[in-house]
Amino acid sequence: MKNDKQLLDLYSDYLISAFGQTTATGLSSLLDGEISHDRVQRLLAGKEQTSADLWRLVKPHVRQIESEDGVVIVDDSIAEKPYTDENDIVCWHYDHSQQRTVKGINFVTCLYHSQGVSLPVGFELVRKTERYTDPKTGKEKRRSDKTKNEMYRDLLQQAVKNQIPFKYALNDIWFASAENMNFVKLTLKKEFVMPLTGNRKVALSVNAKQPGRYQRVDTLELEPMKPVTVYLEGVGFALLLIKQVFTNEDGSTGIQYLVASDTTRDGNGIAAIYHKRWNVEPYHKSLKQNASLEKSPTQTVTTQTNHFFAALCGYIKLELLKGATKLNHCALKSKLYLHAIHAAYAKLQELNPVQLAA
Repeated sequence: MKNDKQLLDLYSDYLISAFGQTTATGLSSLLDGEISHDRVQRLLAGKEQTSADLWRLVKPHVRQIESEDGVVIVDDSIAEKPYTDENDIVCWHYDHSQQRTVKGINFVTCLYHSQGVSLPVGFELVRKTERYTDPKTGKEKRRSDKTKNEMYRDLLQQAVKNQIPFKYALNDIWFASAENMNFVKLTLKKEFVMPLTGNRKVALSVNAKQPGRYQRVDTLELEPMKPVTVYLEGVGFALLLIKQVFTNEDGSTGIQYLVASDTTRDGNGIAAIYHKRWNVEPYHKSLKQNASLEKSPTQTVTTQTNHFFAALCGYIKLELLKGATKLNHCALKSKLYLHAIHAAYAKLQELNPVQLAA
């Protein structure tokens, strides 16, 4: 009889191997009935797995790749569930990447990146447990009693408590609040690199800051990649500001403003550190496409949470396999798919299909 840890291991393997919907019946059939559908369902309906459970699982792998050059990235994403009934975690969220509201599970991850390996070390699901009436539309809506910025700070705090070595915290523009900056630098004693919107206000000296002579970032005459010392409204210490100019895929020119709390860095150093944040994008993509995050028909908060946890386990396995095989996640998945086609073709030949040609 498999224990729950062994069954979770099998289920996460199944999520990596599957190419369609992932169900308890599907895993049972794959194992030729060795484990019953009900046994798999009881695993998913059991105790909800938490960020602490994830840390216990991933900790030994983090210890193998940790370094002082490691960075911690906090970001959120949405696993779309358009056909699933709404509940506290499957609900409507605004997706900034798509500029629209989508239905699904909104999750925040703390991702540790070191020595070319990216491992999730903490997570929180956005739970919209409070209901209220929108004063403008009169419609009932849901909201969470905890903001994503609070989750951001809690996840970083836990990473420090877990003694994960890192110098820089990285995030996108949605987490670049003055409160988060103060928390990282003053409370956690860590550094950060964060992007700013062009309408954020800065002072160019302490003398300008004291009487409140702030200017919008996009009105400053900045030389690309040349750091300028600034004082951001609401932040109690000096920052280095750089302006990045780049060409978009459509040929248009884009501008990004970055601020760093480490005032010893030059412009290229700041940009190089922030570039590591993009490791969270393939993490989100692989979790959804290669670890079957969005392919489960689970219906309850508990089963959906535990499926999410199992998908995280699947991602971790793929990331560790990447190091062992030198193949990225998509290449690993393609290799599995090719083996599946070979097995199906061989079985078809074994069944001696009818030949249509004369």
